[in-house]
Amino acid sequence: MRVVIQRVQRCSVEVEGEIIGKIEKGLAVLLGVEEADTQEDIDWLCGKISRLRIFDDENGVMNLDVQQAGGRVIVISQFTLFASTKKGNRPSYIRSAPEPVSRPMYEKFLATLSAVLGAEVEHGEFGADMKVPLVNDGPVTICIDSKNRE
Repeated sequence: MRVVIQRVQRCSVEVEGEIIGKIEKGLAVLLGVEEADTQEDIDWLCGKISRLRIFDDENGVMNLDVQQAGGRVIVISQFTLFASTKKGNRPSYIRSAPEPVSRPMYEKFLATLSAVLGAEVEHGEFGADMKVPLVNDGPVTICIDSKNRE
């Protein structure tokens, strides 16, 4: 499982011109699922995301997690996070899990992250053509792969 996390001032997700998810200050999490992912990957990543200290404290030091900073989280599925560009110029998405695997994992990820945070997590629509306007704050962008824990 792979995520790209962006600290944002605001982020929304639009499907067919309608806003279906929106946050102000917080984290925008782009989520990619591969077939080998398990609940253990979900649990580890959700814990990591909830404890990630990338918000400024009163001294201007990145020392607060999203909840301590009063922020929210929005999660957007993105199968292209497992794109391979090793060969040719057209990316291959062979490592991305197929929909019967990735959709339930995405839904479990949303439920687990919501439980860990003790708050509702905004989200996009799995498999939809989404538009994601956001304002990256910093910019701060962190990439985490659950298979690279050490």
